[in-house]
Amino acid sequence: MDSKETCRNELRLAIRQLSNRGLYSASKWSVNFASFLSLPCRSFKFDRFTTAAEQLIGIEQDPAKFTPSHTRFQRGSSSIRRRFRTDDATSTPSPGISYVSTPVPEEDDDAVDSDFYLLAKSYFDCKEYKRAAHVLRDQTGRKAVFLRCYALYLAGEKRKEEEIIELEGPLGKSNVVNRELVSIERELSTLRKRGNLDPFGLFLFGLVLKEKGNENLARAVLVESVNSYPWNWSAWSTLQSLCTTIDTLNTLIVNNHWMKDFFLAKCYEELRMHNESLEKYQQLQKSFSFSTYVQARMANVQYNLREFDQVEIIFEELMRNDPYRIEDMDMYSNVLYAKEAFSALSYLAHKVFLTDKYRPESCCIIGNYYSSKEQHEKSVTYFRRALQLDKNYLSAWTLMGHEYVEMKNIPAAVDAYRRAVDINPRDYRAWYGLGQAYEMLVMPLYALYYFRKSVSLQPNDARLWIAMAHCYESDELHMYEEAIKCYKRAANCQDTEAIAVNRLAKLYDQLGCHAEAAIYYKKDLERMEAEEREGPNLADALVFLAKYYKAQNKFEEAEIYCTRLLDYNVPVSYPCIFLFSFPYGGVDFVLDAGLLGHQAELPPTLYTNPTLEITSPDFKWT
Repeated sequence: MDSKETCRNELRLAIRQLSNRGLYSASKWSVNFASFLSLPCRSFKFDRFTTAAEQLIGIEQDPAKFTPSHTRFQRGSSSIRRRFRTDDATSTPSPGISYVSTPVPEEDDDAVDSDFYLLAKSYFDCKEYKRAAHVLRDQTGRKAVFLRCYALYLAGEKRKEEEIIELEGPLGKSNVVNRELVSIERELSTLRKRGNLDPFGLFLFGLVLKEKGNENLARAVLVESVNSYPWNWSAWSTLQSLCTTIDTLNTLIVNNHWMKDFFLAKCYEELRMHNESLEKYQQLQKSFSFSTYVQARMANVQYNLREFDQVEIIFEELMRNDPYRIEDMDMYSNVLYAKEAFSALSYLAHKVFLTDKYRPESCCIIGNYYSSKEQHEKSVTYFRRALQLDKNYLSAWTLMGHEYVEMKNIPAAVDAYRRAVDINPRDYRAWYGLGQAYEMLVMPLYALYYFRKSVSLQPNDARLWIAMAHCYESDELHMYEEAIKCYKRAANCQDTEAIAVNRLAKLYDQLGCHAEAAIYYKKDLERMEAEEREGPNLADALVFLAKYYKAQNKFEEAEIYCTRLLDYNVPVSYPCIFLFSFPYGGVDFVLDAGLLGHQAELPPTLYTNPTLEITSPDFKWT
């Protein structure tokens, strides 16, 4: 049996085992890799059931066994798939990598579904968690113990959410805890000491320890779980949430199973190690060539790298192959919003509204649509609706904060951003939003603190360095040297709008460093002329360079910039003045650049030694 067939059989058995235990999110992930699953603590909201099965569809099928209708996710015309296609049809593990063989354990005798287990499972599927746990109160099999404890855990989570709503409202904050955690921890700890806890019980034990703040023991228990049963993506996901630094990740001793590659790719992604994460996903793309999960994660990494064109290509393909997909589409709407592709954003909003309007992703997409129409109140309404469906939906908090900033409701914006960083302290967009909010409140030191947090998480984003530089050069601080350092970092971080270069030129000019200012004005001028742009910045550059070279007695260069200034439509009232004299009728006349709102016929040669301003009516304007 080849390696792909082995992997496929492992996943098929794992799907049944995960589904039988109510781990629907993990089951979904394995089927097709199409969605990033939520952590199990939210699974009582019943994310779709197919997650382990999504990985199964991601493995390339044998074309001889499937008709085109069965291979609609596997069209070979895709440029994305061609880019990562391998000629080796049996390359599931990647060449040069030695994977540990971990057979999927068969169900033990005590796991044979008894009548009590089947009744409890039916209650569990109907979300009657307390009834399910009660039915299994006297069952001692490992499978029954796991389902009973997991049902109690979900019942506690459900009750916690209800208490928060009762006390603080649907979006309120509260210190309410899951009251079932203590009893579950006590029971699972005893079973673990006796060696009677299976990998699923270990996963639940690790999840409970994480909820109680015992992160070191939680990591050890979860590593034990994934080493024993590596197909449970929920366990990997929980373990990933505990790896907040690269040092912590490197201390984990995890078997070299192929699932580890997905885990490492996601860890690198969350740790903002974008290049390493993208490399891992590209390797996985070679083996799971039809996995929409891998494509979506690659799109997310490239989104963080601000490679919006590539992100758009990937999502267009995902929409063609999976037209009713909603997972991750809110990220696609962010890209369309940033690229000002409002027609495409309108189409996407209409499509998800018809598909499933009561999904957090759908509400965020519609909120982005109304934001693009500058209907900020409606936009906030949809972001709040997304949060009512899932109050831990990070993107909705951040986007709602942006809308409140547009509405000049700064206190509400600060609250939204703070909720976002409470959910994920590594969300640089929320830290950046807090910096903007405090800058609008004229509190630059607070703003600098939040901008620094944002930059530390996303050091290659020019916008963040520019925002911090603006704060340094504000009227309250006047810290120009620090602002220059920030602008230089921004200029080296693909500042597509070249804001940093222009600001560096003006700052150096303001500080009297004219040689440095000339360097950056020339860079800015070259960019604007390459992009065929006109405006005040272009006129500023030409006027400064003409004056600079005149002061350096480099009159030929000064003449060039003065002449080029006449080719652009600068305002008549342009304030900068510099003087060049030229002979006209035996008298040295002076050209005033403040008059260059029109095209002038200059004599072929400009001389120095200015004497008097030009007032002669004989000077010919065209």
